[in-house]
Parts: sequence; structure tokens; C-alpha cells
Amino acid sequence: MSYDDEDGGRGGRGGYGGRGGRGGYGGPRDMHKAVCSECNQECEVPFKPTEGRPVYCRNCFSKHRKF
Repeated sequence: MSYDDEDGGRGGRGGYGGRGGRGGYGGPRDMHKAVCSECNQECEVPFKPTEGRPVYCRNCFSKHRKF
């Protein structure tokens, strides 16, 4: 296989590690409004919050990291 192939030699994963080029790192994201489970402040998160699971703002999230 050469890099001149249609998929650019990336194995048909759409390049960029299989993310399909949807922004990846540093690209625009769909942000969703949420209320932080710890400080109760309104914040925006890059995922759709799931009912029953805690959501943390940027400041509180850094306190809850497990590593």
C-alpha cells in the first residue's frame, strides 16, 4: 500500500486516530449547560449530562481527578 491510496494510508479509519476528523484536540465542541454537583454553579461541559451522574465545573473537576 502506498500513501497515495485514497485513504492516505491510514487504514480507512478516517485519519486522526479514528475520530473521523470531528475537531479532535483543540477543535470546536458542542457544549451543554449543566449545574455543578459540588458548588451548584452553572457551567458548560463538552458532553450531554446523564441524569443520576455527577457533573463538575472545571474547578471542582480538578479536585475529583483520580490520578
